[in-house]
Amino acid sequence: MRITAFLDIPGQDNLTPLARLEKYAFSDNVFNRQIIARGLLDVFRDFSTNEEDFLTVMEIVVRLSEDAEPTVRTELMEQIPPIAIFLQESRPKFPTAFFEYLMPIVVRYLTDVNNQVRKAGQEALLILLEQDLVAQSDIENKVCPILLDLSAPDSDDEYKVEAVNIICKMASMLSRTTVEHMLLPRFCELCSDGKLFQVRKICAANFGDICNAVGQEATERLLIPKFFELCSDSVWGMRKACAECFMAVSYTTSPEVRRSKLSPLFISLISDTCRWVRQAAFQSLGPFISTFANPSSAGLYIREDGTLSIRPPAQDVNSNPCQPSNNITVMPSSAALSSSEQPMEIKPESSTEQTSAEVHTKLSEDLNKNSLEQSSDCCASPGEDASGLCQADKAAAGGSGGTKESSVPGLGSDVFNTFLYWRPPLPDISHDLELLQFKADKHNDGCSGPCNNCVASNEIKKVLESLQEHIDDPDVQAQVQVLSAALRAAQFDSVGDCDTKKMEESGDNLQNKMILDETVVSDAACKQVQRDILSSPASQGDISDQSSTSVLKSTDSEEQHRGTSVFLRKEQENNPPFEDDKSKLQDIIPQPLLDQYLSMTDPARAQTVDTEIAKHCAYSLPGVALTLGRQNWHCLKDTYETLASDVQWKVRRTLAFSIHELAVILGDQLTAADLVPIFNGFLKDLDEVRIGVLKHLYDFLKLLHADKRREYLYQLQEFVVTDNSRNWRFRYELAEQLILILELYNPNDVYDYLRHIALTLCSDKVAEVRWISFKLVVAILQKFYANSANALGLNFINELVVRFRHCSKWVGRQAFAFICQAVVEEECMPVDQFVEHLLPSLLSLASDPVPNVRVLLAKALRQTLLEKAYFKSVGNPHLEAAEETILALQSDRDQDVSFFATIKLKQDNMDNITIEKQ
Repeated sequence: MRITAFLDIPGQDNLTPLARLEKYAFSDNVFNRQIIARGLLDVFRDFSTNEEDFLTVMEIVVRLSEDAEPTVRTELMEQIPPIAIFLQESRPKFPTAFFEYLMPIVVRYLTDVNNQVRKAGQEALLILLEQDLVAQSDIENKVCPILLDLSAPDSDDEYKVEAVNIICKMASMLSRTTVEHMLLPRFCELCSDGKLFQVRKICAANFGDICNAVGQEATERLLIPKFFELCSDSVWGMRKACAECFMAVSYTTSPEVRRSKLSPLFISLISDTCRWVRQAAFQSLGPFISTFANPSSAGLYIREDGTLSIRPPAQDVNSNPCQPSNNITVMPSSAALSSSEQPMEIKPESSTEQTSAEVHTKLSEDLNKNSLEQSSDCCASPGEDASGLCQADKAAAGGSGGTKESSVPGLGSDVFNTFLYWRPPLPDISHDLELLQFKADKHNDGCSGPCNNCVASNEIKKVLESLQEHIDDPDVQAQVQVLSAALRAAQFDSVGDCDTKKMEESGDNLQNKMILDETVVSDAACKQVQRDILSSPASQGDISDQSSTSVLKSTDSEEQHRGTSVFLRKEQENNPPFEDDKSKLQDIIPQPLLDQYLSMTDPARAQTVDTEIAKHCAYSLPGVALTLGRQNWHCLKDTYETLASDVQWKVRRTLAFSIHELAVILGDQLTAADLVPIFNGFLKDLDEVRIGVLKHLYDFLKLLHADKRREYLYQLQEFVVTDNSRNWRFRYELAEQLILILELYNPNDVYDYLRHIALTLCSDKVAEVRWISFKLVVAILQKFYANSANALGLNFINELVVRFRHCSKWVGRQAFAFICQAVVEEECMPVDQFVEHLLPSLLSLASDPVPNVRVLLAKALRQTLLEKAYFKSVGNPHLEAAEETILALQSDRDQDVSFFATIKLKQDNMDNITIEKQ
């Protein structure tokens, strides 16, 4: 009962409700005072219309706040946040009521002698701050001074622990200026509190929130030194708390500080003498590595719902002509131009991207036209990657932006371009590219067999020389890596295949003084160039990734100024360079961090650190892969394969749930080469693992090439069989996924393969599986008629009539009525086809002996069929038959049948309620 209703009850005292409120608020009975405090919100609502009564209630609240009983004060404080929200809504009437009466109570309770009252006051304060109900002046003049006094060095230990806890929690709700000027100095003092380790532990646990509240500059200037102290604290719990919040701290710092200071600090934590610290550090290793990531450099972005999606970056203008690029739509594979599947639509996030999209669309059309005309010159097949010359031209074009293919009339220098805007200008090598193409054409004319896109070694080295001055740019390093692979292929594989001749010494700037013969490369050597390019790590992904491989620049000067000659010398010393992928250098993250992450699959780690360390490794692997980019996938490939074959099904299950996200990161080529075999293994795994790939089956299949996708038509039927037949949710998920997968296949494939699975699921023992399967059947029928496959649709209809309409079990005949109703609702097929092939069989159910079948027929006719405009038209030849059937059902001997044939309910979920009432 509302407290105001209690106050309105007439009694012998003949007091008004307000007077009775005052009487009970100061009663000697504690229970009465608690009831009044608990019902204050109702009191405010009833007495807020009159200002005089409202002020009287406020006075009562102030006097209640001074009650000697802690339980009364606690009840009162729990009501302050909802009262404050109510007053905010009524602020025109009482604009200063909260600040004058209630806020002082909240501040005073922060220092209450009773611990329970203080806790209630702290919780109320956080709620008020979260709702932005506290004025900035009250925060700076009332709240912060109290917290600073409570957290002073000479303060009571219990008060100090509570104060530092509330400071850390409220930091994220205050302005950056307030936190930095008023709370940050005291927080830094508390981090060094040598008296209470509990205080330091609270600081360590909330360190990331404080860093995020004050920003990068204050974090690096004041907080990072304190973080170093906490990470080396003598109490292992402090170091463990630091390891757990390491990602949040790293996220706030600059790339230089993250690489040069935080990375060595994290290595010390991961090598800590305490096992619990090492365990927390390894669990945070993957998230910490992810702070080095820049998804836009890989042509990806994270949507608002947290899912990863493909966004063609601006540097895709210079993409491989063998791989058509379009900023409006992204095809799931490089050969999708010739496929019939629908592309994924990508909406630009800003007006600048729309401008870039308009420009890049024109460029893509030119590149696509050239690539189709010269497909034999660039690619072995539409689905394969580019050959050596394609890779070299494209890598160089990514830096120059000055080739003939990338020039657009009317494109001014002031047009925003993310590639040019965020990077220093790269050398113009357009003249060298033209020379390369000219020499290649000249060699093609002199070869005995067809040899396209093969260049002389000296011309490749000239391009390398032009890139030498910018070798500190990671993007250029990726280009040099591609060109060096082509150089090695031309050096070692072309000798003896074609006639050779001497050429002059080139590359004075190349310190190794390589002298190579200019060769005319044969067709076999040209294919070898393709193999080497495809094997090189820089070419494992799309060319757009080669122009944006690095997320952060290393602060190590030796890594920054590594010259072209040193790079080539290392390449030759490790020839072939891809014998051990893990030995490859990458510039995205510090190598020790990657080495530690790769060691998480070591069985010794499970014994000395954490028995579930492999699961943590698998959980964070997509984030690490996104950080490294597809060009560095070779660093993670062995680790991923090890995790995929782990004996613990929880590890494999984790990978199964994220394999579709990893496929987005890697692209269609690496997915087909490295993920598809693992995906196939998951399909044959335990149900706990299979459910992971099943839940995202559509997301994974849509990323595959059309030819590779068709291979799974044979394997989809395996999902019908489960380890435990009682696991009906597995089959339910399969039906839901198949509804989505229909769009990935043509009508013939759907009819030959998916139709059988759908009909099998329609006969499932569990009703939930059957009902979702009926929707799948309707979706298949819609697929046929939407793609003008009327013959397949008619065959499927005949099969449905035989299987369901003439089924010996009543559930099958009931299913037929449901399917017909859904077909009409979804408008899956032309009306004339429906009335000719399905309507007669549907109306014949009126004589079915089972009432459940006739009930569904009545609902289908009354709620759906007769509501369509086709059946409402006068003179419709089929209307009479439907009306005769509905009249017969209205006089049915079964009460439920006659009811549904007479009344059309607005909501189907009301059916059972109505039947029960009858």
